[in-house]
Amino acid sequence: MGKQAHGKTTIINLINRFYEIQKGEILLDGVNIKEINLRYLREKVGIVLQDPFIFANTIKKNIELSEAMSNEVIEETIKLANADDFIKTLPNGIDEVASERGSSFSAGQKQLIAFARIFAHDPSIFILDEATANIDTKTEEIIQKSIDKISKEKTSIFIAHRLSTIVNVDKIIVLSNGEIVEEGSHNELVTKEGGYYSRLYNAYYANLTVT
Repeated sequence: MGKQAHGKTTIINLINRFYEIQKGEILLDGVNIKEINLRYLREKVGIVLQDPFIFANTIKKNIELSEAMSNEVIEETIKLANADDFIKTLPNGIDEVASERGSSFSAGQKQLIAFARIFAHDPSIFILDEATANIDTKTEEIIQKSIDKISKEKTSIFIAHRLSTIVNVDKIIVLSNGEIVEEGSHNELVTKEGGYYSRLYNAYYANLTVT
């Protein structure tokens, strides 16, 4: 594998034990994940990807998955995920059937459905993988509200290039070519003269100003 493979996607795969750790260890509440039942581990980790998988089924089924839930519970989860506004516009609401891989929905709408899944199944750990990378600013604002709700209650790991997603987190870990080059809070890193994160941040906001 090239250097690119030893980064963010690898971290997600290792946390979920999609493949096993070769060196070092990952601890959850002080327990090595190799000692945790695999099904239990994966039930406790909720992930929202840049392109979430949507099944060719109703929105309700896409949220509840294998666990039957009442319409009231589903309605509550879509409100928590800020997905209710767009779902209300659909002819059949939560009973609207998605096309294969969710192609009938926009990228942002698929992510809001994925957030509703997280709220419905209530995992202990939340991982957000570049979920705001390819969506418009208005939808990003809606998704950010869902992120804020989840991160107040759960251990949250954000993998992002859009720095607006991570400025308020407790700890930022900066990866370059698969290696940790810096870590600390936003305030610590942005004031580090000549630092990698500081340069990224300044370039990011300079680009926004020009745009």
